Amino acid sequence: MLKLKINQNLIECGTDEAGRGCLAGPVTAAAVILPDGFRHPFLNDSKQLPEKKRLELRAIIEREAICFKVVHVMMDEIDKINILNASILGMHRAIKGLSCPPQFIAVDGNRFKPFQKTPFECVVKGDGKFLHIAAASILAKTYRDEYMAELHQKFPQYNWKQNKGYPTLEHREAIRNHGTTTFHRKSFRLLPEQIAIDFYK
Repeated sequence: MLKLKINQNLIECGTDEAGRGCLAGPVTAAAVILPDGFRHPFLNDSKQLPEKKRLELRAIIEREAICFKVVHVMMDEIDKINILNASILGMHRAIKGLSCPPQFIAVDGNRFKPFQKTPFECVVKGDGKFLHIAAASILAKTYRDEYMAELHQKFPQYNWKQNKGYPTLEHREAIRNHGTTTFHRKSFRLLPEQIAIDFYK
């Protein structure tokens, strides 16, 4: 069973991101503060849950959380500062956007940079260990998936509604056949044999 948080006596947020490994679209970060006593039997790492269950949990999280914030960091910033820094920047922006400032930050993964003077702890696979990180992973994943589904309407040839911009064989074949869009990350190796690709403006 997942634990509520690391420090039981502090106002603590969990933070996570989605989309780091994608070839297109933003990296999306979320921060969540859950109330003491929050429990849900199905809340877990978003990658372990089907889409329908993630959406059900998102509604519960948004209704019951003390506060939450979700932000997208777009492709131009990713290309400018690299995906790791963009992921951390997104988490910082999400934390800053919380209406209740946290006294402690629980971060999924093993890399983070100090946010203001708030103490933090990185937790490898934290979305499978702590409820607030799992909640952040649910929000980040569902909001990003929605964004990519909307982009799919403009660029159906990449099937982003299905692959969400990840480097599937289908997505790479679409890049090979149709070129790229402004939503592709220019700093990523989009094709295995890539030397240079013309990017549409």
